[in-house]
Amino acid sequence: MAKSTSKSIAPSQLSFDLVIAAEKEIDGIGMGVLSDGQPFLTLRGLARMCGVENSQIVRMTAAWQETPLKPREKKIRELVRAQGADDTVAFIAVQKAGIIQHAVPAAVCMAVLEYYAFEAKMDDNDQAAKSFRILARKGFSDFIYSQVGYNPSGSVSVAWQQFHDRVGLAYHSVPDGYFSVFKEIASMLVTLIQEGADLGNKFIPDISVGIHWGKFWNGENLEVVYGARKQYEHNYPSYFPQSASNPQLPYCYPDDALGEFRKWVREQYLTKKLPTYLNEKVKQGQLPAPKAAAAIAAFKPKLITA
Repeated sequence: MAKSTSKSIAPSQLSFDLVIAAEKEIDGIGMGVLSDGQPFLTLRGLARMCGVENSQIVRMTAAWQETPLKPREKKIRELVRAQGADDTVAFIAVQKAGIIQHAVPAAVCMAVLEYYAFEAKMDDNDQAAKSFRILARKGFSDFIYSQVGYNPSGSVSVAWQQFHDRVGLAYHSVPDGYFSVFKEIASMLVTLIQEGADLGNKFIPDISVGIHWGKFWNGENLEVVYGARKQYEHNYPSYFPQSASNPQLPYCYPDDALGEFRKWVREQYLTKKLPTYLNEKVKQGQLPAPKAAAAIAAFKPKLITA
């Protein structure tokens, strides 16, 4: 996916609540699904489906909110509105591994494809028309879901649904200036689900992370460095047994400590605590041993080769 700095992204386009639930690149076309179930194409993937240079799509999104709009962007935004969708956002920017990545939602993808297929005057380029017909025939969501192996109604639907429901309840629950363990480790939870872990009311990794981080916070006396942590209301979905004691009152931590937390997760929890936690779940019969091994391997640092 394309990288960007926050200076080029409107606040409404940047989402810290969403993470990438599944992604894949097929024949050079990057695609995936966000944690709320939204399918998307990457900027480069959309360009490839349109049969145009990536720079054209980048310039289009950069000019999306200019005043007055250029003819191309004006027409494409009209096509987005014709689908009954929000035309103000060209892409959703999400963070992954500290990098801002661009996810182009379905309505924008279809509008851009329609523009290049039937509106733009381009000789010797029928790629956009072919792509538009494929996606129109199969349905954008169904096509992306099938390509990346995301199955919200199949064997993994319970795990994804539980995760989605918890994320939904966590929106806007943390006070400004603070971060929560649950929202901050969402990408870790997604990776566990991708590796076959069926998260549920007996398998809640954020509790493990919260307990160990709380001990580290107190042991290192980090309140002196970053300020006091505070409790906030965190609710479980109604079908979780834990919901009987809602609202829960876990701790949230000052934003200034976010870098410290991420370093601790990377250097301490993922390498030392998580394997023990997952192996315990194997002993309890809540996670098959091969899936635990795959999840542990997924969190090992990747070697960078020249």
